[in-house]
Amino acid sequence: MSLKLFTNRPLVIAALHLPSFDLSRHLSTAWFEDYAMANAKVFADAGIPFIKLQDQTRTSMAATPETLTRMTALSRLLRAEFPELGLGIIVEAHDPLASLSIAQASGADFVRLKIFVGGAMTSEGPRHALGAEAVAYRASLGADGVAILADVHDRTARPLSDEPQPFAANWAAKVGADGLVIAGVSFQDTLDRIAAIRPVVSNRPVLIGGGVTVDNVGQALSAAEGVIVSSALMRQSTDEDDLVKWDADLCQKFMDAARKR
Repeated sequence: MSLKLFTNRPLVIAALHLPSFDLSRHLSTAWFEDYAMANAKVFADAGIPFIKLQDQTRTSMAATPETLTRMTALSRLLRAEFPELGLGIIVEAHDPLASLSIAQASGADFVRLKIFVGGAMTSEGPRHALGAEAVAYRASLGADGVAILADVHDRTARPLSDEPQPFAANWAAKVGADGLVIAGVSFQDTLDRIAAIRPVVSNRPVLIGGGVTVDNVGQALSAAEGVIVSSALMRQSTDEDDLVKWDADLCQKFMDAARKR
């Protein structure tokens, strides 16, 4: 597989979570720009190769126009300010068209989609498979260079059906996911889930979607092709008005440990 995302080693993706746009209407566009740039610089300075810009505006419907415009603007700014960083997109809305449109407009490398196959009950209600729609829309955009990372049994939701995770992983691969994201209820559970799906999806890279720390990143990268990390790298205490939420020293230690694997 030649997509840029999967040729990088160690494959580390830092998730840069944005405050909910709906709950932060008192914050200006300039504030969001400063926030994204300040935290992206922490990741870039530590040598983290990819960041994932993550909108957290909750909705049971499609992404709002504000999400589309602000995410696109911030993504393009990140590309301009940090051309050495790979970029991914995720939106909270159950809307593959939004993620892929933002990625195409900003030149992002990948999107992450949560309910790719099957169905799940989420905090916003039931959601159903969007994989076929996502793959078809990507083709219509001519955006073959944008990788699709698909969660298999996202740990923040409950499956609506009882298919085993290996069966669901095989579904995701056949529908068209380029990489699979696995996150269990514990780190060991994650490793066990990866071991279970390997025989049926040996042709797809697997990324660990949570629970990775400085202490276990070496083990994580021995079990999977890549890791997605965020909360483990955050500063322990910050003032409400402090733009920088991620810890520079922790990010550097994480990358040092990842390179030693």
